[in-house]
Amino acid sequence: MSTPSPTVSGSCLCGAVRYRVTDGLKQAMGCHCRECRKSTGHFLAFTAAWTDKFELEGEDSLGWYRSSEHSRRGFCRTCGSPLFFYTEESDRIAITLGSLDEAPSLGPMAAHLFVSEKPDYYALDDDAPQYEKGGDKVPMPPRE
Repeated sequence: MSTPSPTVSGSCLCGAVRYRVTDGLKQAMGCHCRECRKSTGHFLAFTAAWTDKFELEGEDSLGWYRSSEHSRRGFCRTCGSPLFFYTEESDRIAITLGSLDEAPSLGPMAAHLFVSEKPDYYALDDDAPQYEKGGDKVPMPPRE
């Protein structure tokens, strides 16, 4: 049985949007799809949390961009930092790893998604599973 992780916090670059997560984060993952690369400037390194373990401050500074019919990306309206990816009616929210105040030990990348869309200017040379499309098989942390 896993023990609860300590509370972690994060924010955008200017601090206008802040968040806290209790009871753990998903292992680190990378998404190489075109949309993630366009929204971050490179591939998206992310984790995820249960929405009922996620608290947000500065919501009036948070903007949302609808990037598909069922998903949207959260960013700071002041500094532009990419922060979140959310699929409607989901019980989890993806969080950019770079927005964490202090990165907890999430281990090495647990998976790479959408490698079929990865450009050739960088290589994936770790042992993490690679999925041509989504295929995220990395489990969420247990709910405490």
